[in-house]
Amino acid sequence: MTQTYLGIGTNIERDKHAHAAIIELQRLGANLQVSTIYRCPAAGFEGAEFYNFVIGIDTDLALPEFSRRLRALEVAYGRPENAAKKQDRTLDIDILLFGEETSQQSPQLPRCDIFKFNFVLQPLYELCPDLIVPCDGRSVRQIWQQEFKSIGGMSNLTATSLNLSDDYQ
Repeated sequence: MTQTYLGIGTNIERDKHAHAAIIELQRLGANLQVSTIYRCPAAGFEGAEFYNFVIGIDTDLALPEFSRRLRALEVAYGRPENAAKKQDRTLDIDILLFGEETSQQSPQLPRCDIFKFNFVLQPLYELCPDLIVPCDGRSVRQIWQQEFKSIGGMSNLTATSLNLSDDYQ
């Protein structure tokens, strides 16, 4: 089993798509962990407010197959095949960490968003503060202590919970 951490984002029908991500990702592995869900403004473009959170999961799938299945989930929930960066999203699933794997190619591992966005680092810190980030050598806690304030701290993050109506269950 490979311990994996995924960044999840949605700003279209947020409750529905956040819930769908949790349900669907349970089918791809074991030991699912879900961080706090944070509301925050769109980063780098004018768009609706996002829900962002991190899911930890152990998977038996190899990275190429795992990545393919994540992409299929995004498409199944309405993300266009040719979606551009910095636009509204029904469901965005990014592999942040995949065991000890490192890569500069797609998917980039560890994903640089860990070091750039508070809405990625804060929920990752909640799930695995003592995990050593491959190629960096620091624990998530050390990265959080050294970088979190400079990337915004909690200034634009608001903890929230899913509003699950009968339509989403």
